[in-house]
Amino acid sequence: MESAATAVVPPAAAATTATATDDNLQSSDSSSPADAVNRLIHAFSQRQQHLLDKTVPHVLYRWIACLCVVLIYFVRVYFVEGFYIITYAIGIYLLNLIIAFLSPQEDPEASLTSGGSLPTRRSDEYRPFVRRLPEFKFWLSIIRAFIIGFMMTFFEVFDVPVFWPILLFYWVMLFFLTMRKQIQHMIKYRYVPFSFGKKQYGKKPAPTESSE
Repeated sequence: MESAATAVVPPAAAATTATATDDNLQSSDSSSPADAVNRLIHAFSQRQQHLLDKTVPHVLYRWIACLCVVLIYFVRVYFVEGFYIITYAIGIYLLNLIIAFLSPQEDPEASLTSGGSLPTRRSDEYRPFVRRLPEFKFWLSIIRAFIIGFMMTFFEVFDVPVFWPILLFYWVMLFFLTMRKQIQHMIKYRYVPFSFGKKQYGKKPAPTESSE
């Protein structure tokens, strides 16, 4: 009888245990949907990255697809006759991408002070041009910009009334001034934003006479 009496759990302890169990169940139930969403997002991002990695070597097909996306966007803007402010914003963003695509990864002015510069003489070691913005990221940024802009054309809140010839004139002038500055920068530091392979300097070997 005494052992049976000692085995009985007090009511207060039983209530505390039940409350803790309910809290654990509620916390597990509340974290389950969030974990499921995180796993779904992680799986989707991995799948997307896998598909993008497979398109890396297909440069021509990637840019053809990019051209198709750009044409679809402009056809949409042409038929709705609006959303010119979105097109102008995309144009400014593309201008920044072009400058980053044509610029070297290392600032030539900083490289001159540190002793390392792009090869400008025949005796210098050949180093390929390394862009600040790689070609693949340049392509991907353009695709994303036009896809986001295309989706924004379905919301009237972004259709700000504006006189589009003024935006076009301003963008053309900005493009001209920016590209002139970039070309002057290329001439000043003697670099070309393209790599044509390693060049062989020096005299060509004399042709060998064929044995008679």
